[in-house]
Amino acid sequence: MLVLGVDPGSLVTGYGLLEKKGNHITCVHFGAITSAKHVPFYERIHKIFRSMIEIMGHYRPQEMAIEDVFFAKNVKSALKIGHARGAVLVAAVESGVKIFEYTPLEIKKSVVGYGRATKEQVLSMVQVILGLKTHPGLDTSDALAAAICHLNWTRYDRKQNP
Repeated sequence: MLVLGVDPGSLVTGYGLLEKKGNHITCVHFGAITSAKHVPFYERIHKIFRSMIEIMGHYRPQEMAIEDVFFAKNVKSALKIGHARGAVLVAAVESGVKIFEYTPLEIKKSVVGYGRATKEQVLSMVQVILGLKTHPGLDTSDALAAAICHLNWTRYDRKQNP
C-alpha cells in the first residue's frame, strides 16, 4: 500500500510517500511545496492544490494521512493553515485518494511515543524509522510522521477488526 502523508502550511507544505510491504516501510519520495511570503495568499493556495494534484497523479497513492484541525493561539495562522489543508483535501477528493485524519498528539505518540514531542524529536525518529540518510526538513518529516502513524494505525486496526 502506498500512503501520502501531508503537513499543510501556507508557506511550506511538506509531503512524503511511504510504501508498506509486509512489515517493511519504505520511503518512496518526499519533498515540500514552498512559496515566498510576498506571493499573494490565493496564489500560494492554488499552487498547493495544483502541486498535490500533480503528486497524486504521478505516484497514485491509495490513501492519504493528514493532520486534523487543531486549535492555535494565533487565529490568523490557524485560518491560513485551514486554507492550505482545504486545498490538499480537495486535491485528494479530486484524485480519488482516501483521506485519513490524525491529531498532532496521535501522530507524535505513534512516531516518538510521546504526544508532546518537539518537531526535532519527530524528525529524528522519522529518520531512524525510515533509515533516511538525508535531512528531510521539519515540515516534510511531520508529513512522513503522519504517513507512519497511518500505516501503524491501519496495521493495528486490521488486527482488531479482521
